[in-house]
Amino acid sequence: MATFLFDKIIFGPVKSRRLGVSLGVNLLPTDSKVCSFDCIYCECGWTPRKREQKAVLPAREVVAERLETQLKKMKEAGELPDVITFAGNGEPTLHPDFAGIIDDTIRLRDTYAPACRVAVLSNSTMLHKESVFQALLKVDDNILKLDSAFEKTVELLDCPMGHFKLDEVIEQLARFGKSAAIQTLFVRGEYKGEKVDNTTQEELNAWLAALKKINPGQVMIYTIARDTPAQGLEKISIDKLNRIADMVKAAGFDVQVSA
Repeated sequence: MATFLFDKIIFGPVKSRRLGVSLGVNLLPTDSKVCSFDCIYCECGWTPRKREQKAVLPAREVVAERLETQLKKMKEAGELPDVITFAGNGEPTLHPDFAGIIDDTIRLRDTYAPACRVAVLSNSTMLHKESVFQALLKVDDNILKLDSAFEKTVELLDCPMGHFKLDEVIEQLARFGKSAAIQTLFVRGEYKGEKVDNTTQEELNAWLAALKKINPGQVMIYTIARDTPAQGLEKISIDKLNRIADMVKAAGFDVQVSA
């Protein structure tokens, strides 16, 4: 099915289902995806397994320059965003200068848009890197993925590339505690002849147990909204999402639902 890539380093602003008016920052190439996951539902399509040439990431100085230019324009127009969001064509924390870029962004936010939040959408695979961990502690919305508490389901849904141990990731998430928001995409369908459904009671019980161990400040649940690279995936109804949200609330967590 049709998917898309972000063709700029700074993109938007766009209306985010979860964050409001968002000015996006893409730390990956503008012509291909770079990620440590290959999620079957990713709106940016499949992650390339082989490349003819090494992917070129934007330099820290270029990111800061482009972001400052856009924030100046938006301030002059009286149209500052609610949030500056690191997302884009893959996993932003893979950038080798991620920590420095976060420092630059906070400085620019404080200068031009002090009421604006800084958000990072991450798949949680680089939390073992201390510079990444410390950088994420500095942002306002530290949004970290956990699609299932079962390794088999994560392997099927998120298709990790390289070393990945779910129990290690959950331990890293627990280090953040209330300073993290856990985001989970719920979906069902079939992929490569296997049934995939992270909304079953068994899945939800294990996921809730993981949330209790992590103890995040917020839980964000949502479902697919755009075309996905894998066919045969089913959007979860708002009624089902709300029932899951009720379980999360009963467990004592603040929860946000996006359909």
